[in-house]
Amino acid sequence: MIKNHPLKEIVALQKKGVPAGIYSICSANELVLEACMERALQDKSYVLIEATANQVNQYGGYTGMKPADFRRFVFGIAEKVKFPVEKIILGGDHLGPLTWKSLSEKEAMEESKELISQFVKAGFTKIHIDTSMHLGDDDHNKKLETSVIARRGAILAEVAEKAYQELVSENPEALHPVYVIGSEVPIPGGSQSEEEQLQVTTVADLSETITLFKEAFGQYGLDEAWNHVIAIVVQPGVEFGDDSIHEYNREAAKELCAALKDYPNLVFEGHSTDYQTPEALKAMVEDGIAILKVGPALTFALREALFALNQIEDELIRGREDLTPSRFIKVLEETMLKNPSNWNKHYHGTVEKLRLARKYSLSDRCRYYLPAPEVHEAMDRMLKNLKAVGIPLSLISQYMPVQYERVRKGLISNDPESLAKDRVVNCVDQYLYATQR
Repeated sequence: MIKNHPLKEIVALQKKGVPAGIYSICSANELVLEACMERALQDKSYVLIEATANQVNQYGGYTGMKPADFRRFVFGIAEKVKFPVEKIILGGDHLGPLTWKSLSEKEAMEESKELISQFVKAGFTKIHIDTSMHLGDDDHNKKLETSVIARRGAILAEVAEKAYQELVSENPEALHPVYVIGSEVPIPGGSQSEEEQLQVTTVADLSETITLFKEAFGQYGLDEAWNHVIAIVVQPGVEFGDDSIHEYNREAAKELCAALKDYPNLVFEGHSTDYQTPEALKAMVEDGIAILKVGPALTFALREALFALNQIEDELIRGREDLTPSRFIKVLEETMLKNPSNWNKHYHGTVEKLRLARKYSLSDRCRYYLPAPEVHEAMDRMLKNLKAVGIPLSLISQYMPVQYERVRKGLISNDPESLAKDRVVNCVDQYLYATQR
């Protein structure tokens, strides 16, 4: 017998008044995923790992992975850390015409259909359908009608349902995907402008979106599929920029969250929840924002750890002729300057502001460069150097004081990978505080 989807169980608990939730890992970084799985092993909990349409698609995306490749990648990490694959929920984020929005509706939707189909057939069971963007032949001077967004969304849901039927014919135990609709957020990865004014989703817009999507599903014969829609993306008033964080304001989101009581099968999904305080995250879950997406904050924490380890390395191997310095921080900067396409549209200002943003921006565009061969090689050399010399507790205390305390307590081992992953876990624990009952 096919079991109930674990995300549906969270919705059911929310509707009973239990502040249940889950955080969604929006990252393809191997160390980040290892850290999240190792932390989940301690609690025997699920991990929800999502890939965006830009990151993973039928052409490989910027990771070079198709949906089936990403699944193998994630399951390979699970095997390495001995994490049970049945506890992994794979999600597809912003699935729709995002990557092909310059094309005509006909062309963009054909690409989107193939995208959705490949995700579902690869076993992704959380599908965020996002058709909120103007396409090439839409009138860009007018607001895109919600009815158009809903119609396009229903077309993709129909494709997803057909793909699931193909999947279940091969694997009768395959879990039916759940769907998330709506996209009251900026493009994936954070705010484009420090001056952007956030508008909390209005109750009227929420109602219109749900009503029109439900009607569109009905028009395409998808009444049963509508029962698998579990969440709607809203803007509850959270976002971040290069050096700014819009804190969750419970009062500002009060009317929006109160409206959830009218929808017995839906919760909210919050995007760009990175850098919120643990207390704010907990308040969001209590208010019905049960799915908390986080990405840049995880790699930002990893970047902090890698920078600290590079500083430790510089102290330890200075003057040694038997070890070659990794120059990790410098190699990362050189690579970003050589290939600016992943940051130059996002960072603005003087030369000095750009220099600081490349390293320290909360948007963490340097995450796109960690897989680059020269950066990966520098990181590998740094880790090997540190293992060769050993890291004195005094330097861990100097550069990674939180990890120092955890090493002293025997909670983590004194090796560079453990130190780096534990910095990621510091961030994860804030989400676990918010979502665990």
